[in-house]
Amino acid sequence: MQPLFLHRTYLKHQNETLPNKDQPKSTWQDRKNASAKHAEKPPKIDTKGNVTGKKPSRLIEEEKVEKGRVRMAVYKALFRSFGCLPAVTVVFFLLLYSGANMASGFWLSEWTNDAYLKNETNKGTGKYSSETNTYIGIYAAIVLVQILGNAAFVMLTNVQMVSASQRLHSAMLTSIFHQSVAFFETTPSGRILNRFSREVDVLDVLFARQLWTVLHTFLSLVITVVIISYTTPIFLVVIPPILIVYIMVQRFYIPSSRQFRRLESTSRSPILSHFAETIHGASSIRAFGASDRFFKAFQNKVDTNNKCTFISDSAARWLKVRLEFLSSLLVFFASLFAVTSHGVSASLVALSVTYALQVTASLNMLVQRFTMLETNCVSAERIVEYISLPHEPEWINPDHRPSQGWPERGGISFVDYSLRYRPQLDLVLKSIEYTIEPGQKIGIVGRTGAGKSSLSLALFRVIEAAGGSIVIDDVDISTIGLHDLREGLTTLPQDPVLFSGTVRFNLDPFDLHPDAAIWKALDHAHLGDTVRELPGQLEYVCEEGGQNLSVGQRQLMCLARSLLRKTRILVLDEATAAVDIETDALLQETIRTEFEDCTVLTVAHRLNTVIDYDKIMVLVNGTILESGSPNDLLKNTRGTFYSMAKESGLVQ
Repeated sequence: MQPLFLHRTYLKHQNETLPNKDQPKSTWQDRKNASAKHAEKPPKIDTKGNVTGKKPSRLIEEEKVEKGRVRMAVYKALFRSFGCLPAVTVVFFLLLYSGANMASGFWLSEWTNDAYLKNETNKGTGKYSSETNTYIGIYAAIVLVQILGNAAFVMLTNVQMVSASQRLHSAMLTSIFHQSVAFFETTPSGRILNRFSREVDVLDVLFARQLWTVLHTFLSLVITVVIISYTTPIFLVVIPPILIVYIMVQRFYIPSSRQFRRLESTSRSPILSHFAETIHGASSIRAFGASDRFFKAFQNKVDTNNKCTFISDSAARWLKVRLEFLSSLLVFFASLFAVTSHGVSASLVALSVTYALQVTASLNMLVQRFTMLETNCVSAERIVEYISLPHEPEWINPDHRPSQGWPERGGISFVDYSLRYRPQLDLVLKSIEYTIEPGQKIGIVGRTGAGKSSLSLALFRVIEAAGGSIVIDDVDISTIGLHDLREGLTTLPQDPVLFSGTVRFNLDPFDLHPDAAIWKALDHAHLGDTVRELPGQLEYVCEEGGQNLSVGQRQLMCLARSLLRKTRILVLDEATAAVDIETDALLQETIRTEFEDCTVLTVAHRLNTVIDYDKIMVLVNGTILESGSPNDLLKNTRGTFYSMAKESGLVQ
């Protein structure tokens, strides 16, 4: 089993970036030329419910990479999370700051052109001092408005952007919590972590600074053009051709930079997936001497990501050279027209040339920040993509809620029930017709892949039905919310689930039961003495996943948790596979005693655990091949159950 697990773990990473050998390699040009007629067609279903035609060759597909401009829906989502009123307030303070900035320049020009103050002989007079104080006071007031406007603009932009990022993060987290099991089976954890780490970090840290820098720089350029055009109107002749060249450079650079950013984000997910799964399987990797192979695979993924980053940085350098040239042209023409123009005061010429000298830095910053802003919108695009994922059914359906204490009896009916894990796969359960009376103990047996665990998943609607229905106490479970359904059932899974926390928290997370009931459940689960020997007893802290407990102890903890809930229906999915035969017998006795009046469905691989049940259901290829009491089934010496019992040594 270990070599097979190691091989599958390695292949899982390769599936993210490497095509199947039977499948043609996808290229950028292929995806660019794809159209509706080449789109993937829905699978064809035959009369038996099986998928016909070519089946998909991989469980995990390549991560989707968007093309072209960022969709308008992404900008709308950002604007809604930012808020309409804060956006208007931000624009107001920005205009206030820009207006004060322009006013300060003109006021200084007016101050230097004052004829009375230019006359040196007027120094020391009362009027000279009064006018000087007036100019200083008004200039100080303008500067104060400029400082306050800029501070309010920057602070509000940063605060609201963090709030917007928090809202988007919460919406994405809610969307992930509402995903079905199929999503997590086909999506590597690295892709999810990438969006919750890097993409959210971009919105938290970078996006706000780039946003206010773009707005600030854009208005500064507008002010520069207005001032230069005011002092030398002929300068307006130069603006159109330079603007055309500028737009051409922009239209060439931005799409490339945006796509480089998408490639960089997409190539980061395999790194996270590979790292997480390497840590998880570190013992197997060392045991089979595969450390070098995994290290080289990790290096290759990092190199691929670095290539995308290097290309993006190189494109930025390409842009900077061309923008420097355009800025130099603007400064040259502004200075030339200022010198050759007549009738313009020296102060206005100085103001015009001063602002022209700032164009180089402003234009470079505007283009780079605007490009980075649109490029980083890819992070918002990837977050919105996960927010827009289709959800599993509602947790609570207010129009169809079961009665308090449902199910009261525990009767279960399968009505022509069929199930498949994903639309493109074959049916794993096919037209199941079966009725379970309240209080019956049903053993579900069959070979590997017969559909035993799928039947238990169907009861909890972990996977939605492909056809038919399941009725519990006259309630079609497909009509009620998932929480209402799952609160009425209890399961003891094949893989024990424990959380990081105390023993009490793992047994009674909502603090609904007294200590006496908890100890009683532990004693019935044959774990009471073990817990009493632990430091802190019920307050003993279990590590994440219960790593400081044995697998058997974890399973017993899950049994104790089930005993505390004690609903009318109990589902055991090979729950005793991790314990020895003697402990298994004790647990079965506990289940028979404590759940005597409950309906029990046991998916079993040890036939001796269900040999005394009321009925046995034998599944073969997703259908019920045999059903009846164990004694009746054993009488059929040619039956499947008899052959399984013979292999287990229950019959001679």
